[in-house]
Amino acid sequence: MAAGGGGPAVSPMATPSWAVRIRGADGEIAGAGILLTPQWVLTCAHVVDRTADVMTAEFVGAVGHGVPAVPARLERDAYVPETLDADGDPSGDVALLRLERPRPAEETVRLHRLSAPNREVRMYGFPYEHNGGIWFRATAVGVCGRDGQVQLIPASPGELASPGCSGAGVADSDTGEVIGMVLSGQEDRHGNRFSFMSPVETIVRHLPRLGPVTTGPSAVDPQLRSTADDILPELLDRPFAQRLAAWLRDDGSQVKISVVRHGDAAREATLRRAITLADRELRTPVSVDRASLDPPGTVPSAGGHDLAVYAEGRTSAGIAERIAERLGLPHPEEAPLERIRAARAILNLVVVGVDEAVDPLGVLDLLDVLRADGSRLLLVLRTAGDCHRRAREQLLTGPERGRRARLVERLKEITGPLAEDLRERLAAVAPQGLRPLDSDLVAAHAALADLLRAAGAADHDGEGQGEALPGPGPDLAGYERLADRVEGRLTAGVAALDRLRDRRDELAGRLRSYQVMHQHSLRGEEDPAVDGLYLRAHTLLRARPCDVRAAEAAVDAYTGRVDGHAGATGPVARDVHGARDGHGRGDDGRGARPGHGTGDGGGDGHRSEDGYGARDGYGARDGYGAQDGHGPGDDGRGARPGHGTGDGHGTGDGGGDGQRAGDGYGARDGYGARDGCGAGDGCGAREGYGARDGYGGGDAS
Repeated sequence: MAAGGGGPAVSPMATPSWAVRIRGADGEIAGAGILLTPQWVLTCAHVVDRTADVMTAEFVGAVGHGVPAVPARLERDAYVPETLDADGDPSGDVALLRLERPRPAEETVRLHRLSAPNREVRMYGFPYEHNGGIWFRATAVGVCGRDGQVQLIPASPGELASPGCSGAGVADSDTGEVIGMVLSGQEDRHGNRFSFMSPVETIVRHLPRLGPVTTGPSAVDPQLRSTADDILPELLDRPFAQRLAAWLRDDGSQVKISVVRHGDAAREATLRRAITLADRELRTPVSVDRASLDPPGTVPSAGGHDLAVYAEGRTSAGIAERIAERLGLPHPEEAPLERIRAARAILNLVVVGVDEAVDPLGVLDLLDVLRADGSRLLLVLRTAGDCHRRAREQLLTGPERGRRARLVERLKEITGPLAEDLRERLAAVAPQGLRPLDSDLVAAHAALADLLRAAGAADHDGEGQGEALPGPGPDLAGYERLADRVEGRLTAGVAALDRLRDRRDELAGRLRSYQVMHQHSLRGEEDPAVDGLYLRAHTLLRARPCDVRAAEAAVDAYTGRVDGHAGATGPVARDVHGARDGHGRGDDGRGARPGHGTGDGGGDGHRSEDGYGARDGYGARDGYGAQDGHGPGDDGRGARPGHGTGDGHGTGDGGGDGQRAGDGYGARDGYGARDGCGAGDGCGAREGYGARDGYGGGDAS
């Protein structure tokens, strides 16, 4: 027998022998099934065609090369179709098929009760694209609806259970045990993809005949199950039932501590009723639908707890072993508490009679480990004595104080340094496209004030039973969500404002470089129109807070005008012909700076051979000669002393690379005069770079 019977499947990668492919009367794949006995196949009711006389069960994991196909018929008294309650919650959808010929017993698998939350699971189904069968991986994340169905999150988008997977067995990845059956897969309107399974306890409730092929202890100890006498109306403590049901429906409180004294028949019966109704397997229509016992708010959802333990006369180690078994934790040779610590498992746990355990303080330490890892705990004690006070301090008030203190510090950080960071940015730049955060900060301040007021408040007992009164203190969970929201918005706001501030600084640098370039291109002249554009951009960038969008538009207007002016007067354009500050580049990246290019008379090729002349080979301003009109020397080898080209960088029309004037004053190699003397009073650098200020020559530069 496979997992749940003689042990887990041989290999988690192998096709399980218990996986059944079901075909309808038309020969098409209708879904999947689980071989539980040599003659029973469990599947979904919606897979079964009730009008067909015979379906076909195919055993893809059977030993050998073939796939045995066996006719199968519906067990008429083992068919529970899906129904929807008044709220649209589904229930049922399980059925049994009987095979006409039995299969070998070693191919079967037993169902196994196991706490499902946050477990990694696998299912083997037969989608149309993979009709030979394929594994799907998922994580069981929680209970859905009142039938105790469990939501599965696919491990990847492509692993959503699809048509052909309904009825597939859901195996726990750690133990190999089959802990449920796939019901459906769907994608909602937001694109979220989900699968759902019916856990073993729910299946057994709908089909009690499967009890003999189900392993694993029940989730509820026998002492905590409802009795026939519990149905009497006078035995329902309605307020207590409502508080229990609220916790079992997850009212947001992690720990609840109650006192139910021996002899208090109404509270004892109410407690058993709540525990029984919250169990998937024990809950029945009769126990839920009796009008006298079901006033509003007293009926918990199925699956409200994962385990209910009766602690009287048991040791903490025994209780830990019970929890470890329910969680399916391996390595039984290790101490159960260590296995629980290592697993960091989370479950909803009810423990009744904590103060009547053999070692109550040890039980509290065990429960504290579970609480710290996120488990929800419902503790019931028999007296409001020392153990009760210790339980409240260790599991309820102490952790709550710590939680509240951490939340206070977090809100102080949000309303203090983080808010100050936001104010600093808002003083620097105007918010653009950023939602106002004032209301968020007001809410955070109000939450902080409420928490500080409650910091010294004492806990109150309710009804003399040792229970905390409902809602006496701040809503810590709500304030934590508020802190998450406000912190996220403020952090995002600071980041957005930082980006605006960086953009402002970039614009300021761009404006400065263009101003320098423009001033040198004017050679001392004035251009009021362009200066006005500069002044507007400069003023907007200096304003606090700075309107970055308006400043950007002003900088664009100024730089566009400067670029246009440069095109009209001849300075090298900034994007190709020269950098913004006039350090231009030639074809090879070394063009002349503004003022170092030539006029419009030069033809292509009238630059020095090594590329240090004008960008596209323009000659001197008057065509070939120098500024003062003096052409080349008699031998055509360069200008006479002082009579070189306007910027001293080019040679005469006869000056090639290395040619200089007859008296030695020609350009050394097209860089400039040998002794560094360029034209005019702005001597070029010895290597022929620009005048001393680096932006252009003087009168003759």
